[in-house]
Amino acid sequence: MTEHDTTHTTSTHTTSTPGTSTHGTPILGRVELGKGGPLVGVQGLGCMGMSEFYGDTDEVAARQTLDAALTAGVTLFDTADVYGRGRNEEFLAPFVAAHRDEITLATKFAIERNDDPDYRAVRNDRAYLRRAAEDSLRRLGVDVIDLYYMHRRDPAVPLAESVGAMAELVSEGKVRHLGLSEVTGAELREAHAVHPIAALQSEWSLFSRNVERSAVGAAAELGVALVPYSPLGRGFLTGSFADASAELSQDDFRRHQPRFTGDNARTNAALLDPVREIARELGATPAQVALAWVQQRARVHGLTVVPIPGTRRPGRLRENTAATRITLTPAQLALLEPIADRVAGDRYPDMTFTSEAREA
Repeated sequence: MTEHDTTHTTSTHTTSTPGTSTHGTPILGRVELGKGGPLVGVQGLGCMGMSEFYGDTDEVAARQTLDAALTAGVTLFDTADVYGRGRNEEFLAPFVAAHRDEITLATKFAIERNDDPDYRAVRNDRAYLRRAAEDSLRRLGVDVIDLYYMHRRDPAVPLAESVGAMAELVSEGKVRHLGLSEVTGAELREAHAVHPIAALQSEWSLFSRNVERSAVGAAAELGVALVPYSPLGRGFLTGSFADASAELSQDDFRRHQPRFTGDNARTNAALLDPVREIARELGATPAQVALAWVQQRARVHGLTVVPIPGTRRPGRLRENTAATRITLTPAQLALLEPIADRVAGDRYPDMTFTSEAREA
């Protein structure tokens, strides 16, 4: 998932300047996305919210955000076939066509939807994933997908079967690199033994650290990059919510997320006090503090990390990328350390399709 465009001001605080573009925008450094993987900017862009889940989108602003991301040095653009039931891939197609050689394009398969808005199924079988890959190639208007993720794991299908079928796509030149999303450390090792995995995409933030149970260690050991989705806690870590269920539009999926409702929301809002305090000390925003934490937490584990905060506005994009130039002190990191253990509510109403459910 990606983040929502919550209201917070743009900071000018930096601790180092990697460089500037001809427009004066910070240029992100580059990292390798897995051993032998592509070089990408140290922060990517989650594009899900441009098509669904967070209410109406201003398409003009969303397209300006894509351009602003590229100018800032963002090169990893993340989508999935399930976002808008293919509409997000179609939305990105013109941008991809205009900048194909400058970007790394990631998409996903495995979550099946139909005309019933309540229907969701997870499919990892070979026939389904091959059809899904062909559909994504068509919608995106490309001959090859740079990074192809298995979006969710279906334990009923042997992992070797699914990854083996994904590897066929690499052999056929339709996919360059493979990724997994929401898997355990053991599952990552099992998959990597079948075919090299370039990236693991899982939720990782000040609010969600379950990935550190086993997946982070396995990724570091194998040289797999971690691509944290929702590094801003779906917008909660921006500090903009008091009672999200009352503040969000009817078609915003967060109205149904446990952490955003009732007593949970009030409890979680109070947890942001140290984030705001650190932001004031740095002349930054709470969002920038949260993103800086992810970058520094990854270094503790010796792990390559490329967070993909989502936004639909150029100003938010520039704010998020500026966070890569912030360094938190040991004392500040210590203030943030207890937050995740105190968060109220699960990540989703139904946790059965998450990696935690298979580690319990």
